[in-house]
Amino acid sequence: MSLSLTLRRASNFSAFLRSQLKSPGYTARISNAGSSAIHGCRIRRSLGREGRSFGRQMRVPRCSSLPLSRMFDSHPPGCFNSSHCQIPSVLPHASSFSVPQESMLIVPKSRTINSRNPPFPNFDLLARGFCHLNNEDSDCYSDSEIECGKSEDDDRECGSRVDSTEVDRVCKVIDELFALDRNMEAVLDESSFKLSHDLVLEVLGRFKQARKPAFRFFCWAAQKPGFAHDSTTYNVMMTILGKTKQFETMVSLLEEMAEKELLTMETFTICFKAFAAAKERKKAVGIFELMKKYKYKVGVETINCLLDSLGREKLGKEAQTLFEKLRGRFTPNLKTYTVLLNGWCRVRNLMEAGKIWNLMIDEGFKPDIVAHNTMLEGLLRCKKRSDAIKLFEVMKAKGPSPDVKSYTILIRDFCKQAKMKEAIEYFDEMQGAGCRADAGIYTCLITGFGNQKRMDMVYGLLKEMKTNSCPPDGKSYNALIKLMTSRRMPDDAVRIYKKMVESSIEPTIHTYNMMMKSYFQTRNYEMGAAIWEEMKQKGCCPDDNSYTVFIGGLISQGRCGEAGKYLEEMIEKGMKAPQLDYNKFAADFSRVGRPDILEELAQKMKFSGKFEASNVIARWAEMMRKRVKRRNPTNINGGHDHWPYST
Repeated sequence: MSLSLTLRRASNFSAFLRSQLKSPGYTARISNAGSSAIHGCRIRRSLGREGRSFGRQMRVPRCSSLPLSRMFDSHPPGCFNSSHCQIPSVLPHASSFSVPQESMLIVPKSRTINSRNPPFPNFDLLARGFCHLNNEDSDCYSDSEIECGKSEDDDRECGSRVDSTEVDRVCKVIDELFALDRNMEAVLDESSFKLSHDLVLEVLGRFKQARKPAFRFFCWAAQKPGFAHDSTTYNVMMTILGKTKQFETMVSLLEEMAEKELLTMETFTICFKAFAAAKERKKAVGIFELMKKYKYKVGVETINCLLDSLGREKLGKEAQTLFEKLRGRFTPNLKTYTVLLNGWCRVRNLMEAGKIWNLMIDEGFKPDIVAHNTMLEGLLRCKKRSDAIKLFEVMKAKGPSPDVKSYTILIRDFCKQAKMKEAIEYFDEMQGAGCRADAGIYTCLITGFGNQKRMDMVYGLLKEMKTNSCPPDGKSYNALIKLMTSRRMPDDAVRIYKKMVESSIEPTIHTYNMMMKSYFQTRNYEMGAAIWEEMKQKGCCPDDNSYTVFIGGLISQGRCGEAGKYLEEMIEKGMKAPQLDYNKFAADFSRVGRPDILEELAQKMKFSGKFEASNVIARWAEMMRKRVKRRNPTNINGGHDHWPYST
């Protein structure tokens, strides 16, 4: 049942990297220094008349100083006891892969460079700043996503030049045949569609959460006569592999791109981000050696991108250590210090953030609005609200003048603390200062009032947005949908979703997951399933959370046969098995006398790394097998010839 109808009714990466790929992931332990108050200006020790230290002051360049309380010396960042990574110049293919379809491609060589991906793109890391507003626990968002790459929500691009009907047809073939014994590639060969780079990009976008079918389609396309992957399609595939930590395959693709002269700076950036997200600092640094091998300049912007990737993954200490090691090989700029500042603020280490601020000034750089916003958010992360407000007042008095991002950072914190009076006061002040409100700051206020069940204010703000020609964006709609689903009002959430679609704003996977979960929580299983179908019809690839919510909803209905089908599908696509009540799941299967199904699932769970779940299901399978055998020795399968997918 479609949602639309229902709604109408209601060898050597070298030896080093190869060995690292097989070793346990490096996990940094960052020590958060205590309770120093930093106002984001030059820090110095002040002595009283008797020569005693009574505190520290921070001197804003070309402005007066502010008192600093409880400052104390901290230890310098710790050093790593690892040797320098000597990476050979050649990247051999991995000797073997656990998954057959992830063996590397053998395709005709192409020497053309894709014009859409110039070798040296302009890394504008600080164009919109580093002070994110989309924290893990945040309900409102900033438009400052990762500048040396794209955010998760940006992966779905608008304005496709491919016929959506053809994309749907290709995706349907992959979806229906990938997990079966039938030859998916043979059916694709017989399909009459024109293979193009844009089509490949659209299909990979549909399966960006499912690496196995994505990679299998990628390999099939590479072997088609008259078609050769370009830099863009390679980079998209590498992004998918990197996000799922398929590092050997990712590195082998990089080597293949080098052989075809298709490498771009974005390729290396993807590797930086993938290794940083996995907290693999050494492997990320190893990419520098590959860049040298392939004659790519390792300049300040490249290093900034790596430092930023580490900082965003809360590896501020590692970013600082790398900066110290590379400092003699490049000339840092203002962006470099802002990246480091952001890294320390993200791990709530104001002591080290203050040192970076001082170093920035000592090197002759004047902190700009981005640096001030970064420090402002860092203070709020550390619950230093009074110091954050002092810094904000200094910015108003001495510069740089707060921008809409500065006000958003402060207002968001007030909203999280349910201090809506103060939030509105700063909002009015911002408008009085000539700063035009954007959708992000309205979203913060809407979320704040919504959490206090002040729906009159929510509707008033929405009306004001329309009056001020500031329509809600995708994140505004998601915040509204989350507000409705948290109040167990899924029908209202769907009405907002319809308005979102009517406004030509593309829903994200998060949009569907929230609505689906809300319907299952209110035991409206029909609509929960309709959301799942709508998501797939819209070409939005289900992710791990989607499957977890949907499988949980099926189990709660007692439809464990169908739940098992989707659990198997999820694992076959290369996703991790979800966190479920496997004791209940296995017990329901056992009641229908199918322990063989449990054994099959247990094996797949084991191969996917879900050992605990695998053991639970295997134990239930063995218990049920003995029970059924005692009852009916001639038919240990309990008389069932087929797996009961439906009740």
